[in-house]
Amino acid sequence: METVIQNLDLFFQGWLGTLKICGAAVIGALVLGVLLAAARVSPVPVLQRFAAGYLFIVLNCPLAVVLFFIAFGLPQIGINGSYFAFGICGLILYTAAFVCEALRGGINSVGVGQAEAARSLGLGIPGILRRVILPQALRSSLPPMTNVLVQMIKNSAIVGAFGVGGDLFKVADSLVAGQGLPAIPILAGVIVGYMVTIMPVAALMGALERKVAVVR
Repeated sequence: METVIQNLDLFFQGWLGTLKICGAAVIGALVLGVLLAAARVSPVPVLQRFAAGYLFIVLNCPLAVVLFFIAFGLPQIGINGSYFAFGICGLILYTAAFVCEALRGGINSVGVGQAEAARSLGLGIPGILRRVILPQALRSSLPPMTNVLVQMIKNSAIVGAFGVGGDLFKVADSLVAGQGLPAIPILAGVIVGYMVTIMPVAALMGALERKVAVVR
């Protein structure tokens, strides 16, 4: 582990880069995932078909394919950007589909009678979703949402390999391939970095799950 200690500053910078990628991706994925879930359960057929088509395509595509499509497909139609922007965008679009499915499972767990009661009180569809359905669905969605967030953090390594740079994966690549340092201790340091990132997220989500279980 002497190799890791000697390059601890690089690992720390890479860890911060991974946090930056994950932080931007989780915000975007949660927002887009909620919108997709709302469209998926909407009584508007066009929105239902759009969300269903989006989920069918994304859930059946590897993340690498999504990233390559964005990086090399969008410039051909005049949409240009940095690899960092494209990488974050791909991770958001990919993770949002899993967020949507987790939320949809929570929405389906809410009794139909509650939506009918809210409608009888004069609430429209947006009000029913915001005040009745989504608060309960979020509670039921916490366990699968934890898995989605953990998987997103691990998928950030693919984004790093894609060429975003500045994350843990690129630090390992630069130390092993660029400087010829031994791979095993470097990769062990990368594993520790991801564990340090994932464990607090899992602990926080577990605490939230226990809290809402008491409230329920």
